[in-house]
Amino acid sequence: MPEPRRRFDKHKFFEDLGYEPHPGQLEIHLDDHPRRVVACGVRWGKTLCAAMEGLAAAMAPSERSIGWVAAPTYDLANKVFREIVLQAHQHLRHRVVKVSESSGTLVLRNMAGGTSEIRAKSADNAVSLLGEGLDWLIIDEASRLKPDIWQSHLSQRLIDRKGWALLISTPNGKGYFHELYMRGQGRDPAYRSWNNPSWTNPLLDRDLIEAQRLQVPERVFRQEYGAEFIEGAGAVFRYVQEAATGEWREPEKGVIYFAGLDIGKSIDYTVIVILDEKGHVVAVDRFNGIDWPVQFARVQALTRRFNDAKVLIDSTGVGEPFYQALERAGCRVGAYLFSNRSKADVIHHLALKLEQRDLVLPRRELFPELVDEMEAFEYSLTEHGNYRTGAPSGYHDDCVIALALAAWALKKGDDGPLLVAGAELIE
Repeated sequence: MPEPRRRFDKHKFFEDLGYEPHPGQLEIHLDDHPRRVVACGVRWGKTLCAAMEGLAAAMAPSERSIGWVAAPTYDLANKVFREIVLQAHQHLRHRVVKVSESSGTLVLRNMAGGTSEIRAKSADNAVSLLGEGLDWLIIDEASRLKPDIWQSHLSQRLIDRKGWALLISTPNGKGYFHELYMRGQGRDPAYRSWNNPSWTNPLLDRDLIEAQRLQVPERVFRQEYGAEFIEGAGAVFRYVQEAATGEWREPEKGVIYFAGLDIGKSIDYTVIVILDEKGHVVAVDRFNGIDWPVQFARVQALTRRFNDAKVLIDSTGVGEPFYQALERAGCRVGAYLFSNRSKADVIHHLALKLEQRDLVLPRRELFPELVDEMEAFEYSLTEHGNYRTGAPSGYHDDCVIALALAAWALKKGDDGPLLVAGAELIE
């Protein structure tokens, strides 16, 4: 009779690799629910926990297995995937059959001598998620994934092989990820969920975490470090719907207009937004896929039409030669060079103008792209604790940037020079 196959001891495997999970991580590793949802603060140890869970699944005895590490973007998916590759190189080099970080593929020889494949997958394109069934799936930054990606694409990959899923993320409002978390709180026997703030990681210094409370907005701290599900917490702009009551307006004689211009890069859009002196958005143009001379002509024509509107342009990268061309053409133009700090300044100023009800946006029916982008625009923290803003996967932010620049130009006024990343521009 053949000798019965020994049961794979995941925790002995961790011990052999020198991995000592902290109590919160250990609780996740001990659980065997087919759907596990981990909503924890930054630096809690979600990435390492997920990577070790994926590596253990790949090494379990099997003739063949396949698992994915997915995230809203490939860069995010690569965080967990890189950790798996690192652990494999350090401790299981003799079992590595193939590794390609460029294509996001790792093939290992598992404990039964079979092959186990791990792939990093970006969820920004649903077509790329088509494929065979999966034995397991890890989703990083799951709260920022579009709901239909989980519901209509990823979860289906687990059905035929009865695979498990581990979804990890910091909270992000009360969307579908919150619903999955609540299912793990006793609503669905297939789910189990955890919610832990950053300071429950015993390896972190609580005083250093508390120091961050002074560096970021309170709701950012509560969400990103406290792991709280806060309604609308990720949104940068409030009162967008209330502000979207305006109509397009024709230029009026004697009125001074201000414009913000964001130049499209590859698949992005070029957007120019025109504001009047009272903060009403009176005109917008948005386009992509057309030649630079045509783009230039459209921008120049719109600004000239609105009484030679004073234009503030994002001069980062391709924006610099566009700015120079507008200047040579005699347009009233200023340059704003984006950095993390300078971008935050104009975004925070735009948010403040909305809070103070000093802006009137076009009705959604007139220009839905602007309202949609503003409602989707969000803040988060980098893994190093830095505050950042931007559009989530699948969205553009060109309209937001153009409007923010127009509002900043309005703030500077018609007489003063425009700001260039901390230095004054002599026009």
